[in-house]
Amino acid sequence: MQTTRLAFAAAAALGLLLATGCTTDAPADDAATDESAPAADSGEWFVQAEYDEQLAQRDIEPEGDPNTPWLQAIEPEWVDTSAFTREGGDATVCFSNASVSNPWRVTGWITMQEQVKVLQEAGEIGEFRTSDAGDDDDQQISDIQAFVDSGECDALIISPSTTATLTPAVETACASGIPVIVFDRGVNTDCATTFIHPIGGYAYGADAAEFLVENLEPGSKVLALRILPGVDVLEHRWAAAQQIFGDSELEVLGNEFTGGDAAEIKNIVTQYLQRGDVDGIWMDAGDGAVAAIEAFEDAGKPYPVMAGEDELSFMRKWEETGMTAIAPVYSNFQWRTPVLAATMILNGEQVPAEWVLPQEPITEADRDEYLERNAEMPSLHYAKFGGEDLPGFPDAWRDR
Repeated sequence: MQTTRLAFAAAAALGLLLATGCTTDAPADDAATDESAPAADSGEWFVQAEYDEQLAQRDIEPEGDPNTPWLQAIEPEWVDTSAFTREGGDATVCFSNASVSNPWRVTGWITMQEQVKVLQEAGEIGEFRTSDAGDDDDQQISDIQAFVDSGECDALIISPSTTATLTPAVETACASGIPVIVFDRGVNTDCATTFIHPIGGYAYGADAAEFLVENLEPGSKVLALRILPGVDVLEHRWAAAQQIFGDSELEVLGNEFTGGDAAEIKNIVTQYLQRGDVDGIWMDAGDGAVAAIEAFEDAGKPYPVMAGEDELSFMRKWEETGMTAIAPVYSNFQWRTPVLAATMILNGEQVPAEWVLPQEPITEADRDEYLERNAEMPSLHYAKFGGEDLPGFPDAWRDR
């Protein structure tokens, strides 16, 4: 598997606009991207081999216990970490975080902290030092350098704010000789001991598009709602949808950028409904999905077939309305994996070089199960956060 590809993640460095997890700064060919301009429907973001790989990975049974999906791995290639073995449980684990600037990242950050508490109480690690760059590349570069210069980190976890810009900082960390764990978003180097992420944006976009094709009649009209142009994981989601819609008999009315603003989402959908029927809604990120549904209600129109996300506000609205829908997932439980990987590496245990976690959408068949599990959680919580077995559940996430 390619470990130097751009990050497969949900687009979280978009500040408070997004509720998914990743952003990067250029397509793989380093072509310049003007993020203020609409992205062209071109091949610059579409890589056939990666598309094929991700769609195939959806059908591969992960190795490991399905009850702990954050420890499962798809087609792992194992790395010998015996050189990093450290005696004693007082290891200092450091974490350079891009941000907690949206609900997806807030949910994951809480999960990570609760997992750390368990490991500390078990004597697996000692101090857990963290920094938050606030989605600022320069700040994160400085944060990483400070961790390296301190000489006190026995392992360093990094969730990069962007891809190309953070690559040298990650390489510097690797050169220091400590194990480096990159997760969620990637960088253009394979020097890290392990790179942890769910399957990716193509898989997410395909899950959503395939559902619409399967549940709409030929000739039905679909509106695509997108967050922002120029972000690889979002562009990959749309690129996958274009492939699938292009091979179908559905009519794509348009793909509209919303900035992740609920009022704008509602306004856009309302305008399309004033022009005619909209039978399906495809979204590259599900925060704001409720606003789109409300536009149909206000217009007195039948609910669309819809692809949202596993954010609870959408899932609860889905249950309430009985609409035909699916919740694609960019597995939030991945936030447990890096700290567990750190303990494994410091114990000299093997880890995958590229740790690909399962990424399965929530369907109507299992929706109610996830809603029941998360009944006490706030609307901006993500159903597949994977922390139900941690001692802090449910208070830590409910009282954020």
